[in-house]
Amino acid sequence: MSSGPNFDLAGNPGFGSENLDIVDPDSYLDGFPHATFRRLRDEQPLSWWPEHDGGQGFWAVTRYEDLLYVSQHVELFSSAQGITLEEIEGDDFDLRRNMLEYDPPEHTRYRRLVSKPFSRREVYTYEDGIRGLARDVVLEASGQEHFDYTELIAKQLPMRMLGRMLGVPDSDGDWLVKQGDALLGNLDPEMTDYAVGYTDTEQFKHIPFRSPAALELYTYAEKQAELRHQCPGKDLISALLAPTIDGECLTDLQFKNLFVLMISAGNDTTRYTMAGGLKALAEHPEQFDELRQACIDGDATIVDRAVEEVLRWTSVTMHFRRTATQDVEMHGQTIRKGDKVLEWFSSANFDERQFADPFRFDIHRWPNDHVAFNLRSPHLCLGAQLARMELKLLFQELLPRVTVVEVVGPVERLRSNFICGMKRLPVKVSWA
Repeated sequence: MSSGPNFDLAGNPGFGSENLDIVDPDSYLDGFPHATFRRLRDEQPLSWWPEHDGGQGFWAVTRYEDLLYVSQHVELFSSAQGITLEEIEGDDFDLRRNMLEYDPPEHTRYRRLVSKPFSRREVYTYEDGIRGLARDVVLEASGQEHFDYTELIAKQLPMRMLGRMLGVPDSDGDWLVKQGDALLGNLDPEMTDYAVGYTDTEQFKHIPFRSPAALELYTYAEKQAELRHQCPGKDLISALLAPTIDGECLTDLQFKNLFVLMISAGNDTTRYTMAGGLKALAEHPEQFDELRQACIDGDATIVDRAVEEVLRWTSVTMHFRRTATQDVEMHGQTIRKGDKVLEWFSSANFDERQFADPFRFDIHRWPNDHVAFNLRSPHLCLGAQLARMELKLLFQELLPRVTVVEVVGPVERLRSNFICGMKRLPVKVSWA
């Protein structure tokens, strides 16, 4: 993952090729290809890209305002045919569909069934518990001078927090994370034995991410649901299985697909945001010092704004797909009914038309109307408030305890054209 743009020796943004293939997962191994996307925003804000695996190709939407238009006009650009490039139709798709792959009003109804545990009011009730977990994670790492930040800290907090919320044993945490890694890392042969493009995954086309890890998570979810039906608790799984006041409830398949979504998105995206945020701060030591002092002083305004800038800067989920429901004219071109349209969040978050000096990391940036959580869209990320709180509490527990952080080795990034993630971030830390 790029913690933000690359820079040349003079400090100018956009170092690297302007003509990378945005379909190829290998184009992202050195970080998000900002030079290519900046050229697209300037010269081809709507561009057509053929796919390498026989897919029909897609339109790339790269400017901020165009992305908002696509996100908000759900009657023109549907989520109901999938949110990734993969083309799955009929019964196979219906079996694997998750909450993100519905349009209003079905999406609105589905969201109403599951949104209460993720509301701002409910998330605030988790604060003390998450802070305690963040403190534990930091203290376990304290005293170590050289370590992999992704593995030792950024991976640990989301894993433990989600496990506590779900009400599953702590001992299951590592296994659950491994399955989530296999799902979102399904193009990276290090993350899964069934990497798409490296092995035949046709037999898994009816399950999320074409991954057998989803089958294992289905089985795990079924067992957890059975336990809650026998003895409901105060955990997230019990809350999701409980009927609403109107008597509505999730079907078994909806629950299993939602569980798979939570295990993948609830762990990996937050982990990679935390890693990218620390890398950005390490590369901007004056802002590291200022944010550290704000955490010590209890200056919530600076910390909150820093969180938003980290979210913009890292832009972990690079794109979502939509499918045109009718012919649409945009930038002098015709998007035909049935065409795939990719909303590139990572490009929109660095659009000079929206953000002043977007390639400058600035913890004071305000307003900061980024689209990292698909904000200003009916498909706003359900876990947005929870992710913000995790990031904030990690800053508040970690930064007062360290004086200097340096990146001291090669950063290894996820092979993916969908998720921008640092698998390894070697750091040297001076503890206070």
